[in-house]
Amino acid sequence: MKDTTIAINPFSLMMEPELVLQTMERSLQLRGLRRRKLRPLDKPLIPYTQEALAAQAAYDAAIDAEDFEDMANSYLLN
Repeated sequence: MKDTTIAINPFSLMMEPELVLQTMERSLQLRGLRRRKLRPLDKPLIPYTQEALAAQAAYDAAIDAEDFEDMANSYLLN
């Protein structure tokens, strides 16, 4: 009775790591998972073209050219 109560209550499992390992070993769902290694950061999902890099540089230059201090001062003075 106590074993089934502990297995049902996830908080009890957190307090007893041995039971967690035993429960994981008995789990059919965990055994049925496919194991494969995914490394999504190995290569970019969207390749950068020259046009994309130029557009990004133009956008960065436009942001850098704006004078945010004057805009902030005008908001604070109103």
